[in-house]
Amino acid sequence: MTKLLNEIKDDLDFIKSHTLQPGWYKILKIFLVIGFLLGYYFLFGILKTVLFFAVFFFLSFLVHLVYRSKTDKWRRSWLDFVVIEENNEIKAESIGKFYYSAIIINATLSLIISQVLG
Repeated sequence: MTKLLNEIKDDLDFIKSHTLQPGWYKILKIFLVIGFLLGYYFLFGILKTVLFFAVFFFLSFLVHLVYRSKTDKWRRSWLDFVVIEENNEIKAESIGKFYYSAIIINATLSLIISQVLG
């Protein structure tokens, strides 16, 4: 259990420290997700919203784990995730079309699954 908590802490530290997006963009994404979920709730009800969120979270977690594994915990480049070495320190430089395409596919699949099963 301690190892899992350390891994989660490592990922949270990376999220807070990376420069892939400006700070305001990270906050904007949180508000967009909350706004989307509220709209989804008002349109389709709690069951479909919870189902959408659960499926989206699960699929996004899988994408996260794949990227985390392939990039050796965010220390090497893979696909659209690029790292550079600066002053003997590894620094994330970019993430783009593949990652965000996966997130859009996750949202689409979550929408379909929540509508069909909910």
